[in-house]
Amino acid sequence: MKQTLILDTNVIIRYLVNDVPNKADDCEKLFNDARAGKVRLFVSDICVAELVWTLKSYFHLDNEDIYGKTVAIINTPGFYFSDEALLLDAITRLKEKNVDFADAYNASLAARNGMKISSYDRDYRKFSDVTAVEPPDFE
Repeated sequence: MKQTLILDTNVIIRYLVNDVPNKADDCEKLFNDARAGKVRLFVSDICVAELVWTLKSYFHLDNEDIYGKTVAIINTPGFYFSDEALLLDAITRLKEKNVDFADAYNASLAARNGMKISSYDRDYRKFSDVTAVEPPDFE
């Protein structure tokens, strides 16, 4: 059985932004090994959230660029996620509705599971398939 590594956000960032070229090259080698089936790379949902946050807040990318880079990572052969469909839905919501990734992720979960969201955040109103209620309400 081939080895599975949990991939940290900084490895993905180094590759995507190439701000440290020698590290970006090393990351590319690892990613190529994953594409070739030599190693499996697991990316947690928390890592994806940190990736989106870092690209937006530190590197000042817009949601369209973040969407493109994140979808490319999710679709990379040899990369594994706990729930690709959920992450793809969340990143699409981020791009289309201009909301934070955490809100997009929660909206994806709520829509998929027929659940409401308890929040004061008005961004949830942007989603026609999500109902948000303010505390103390739950109905």
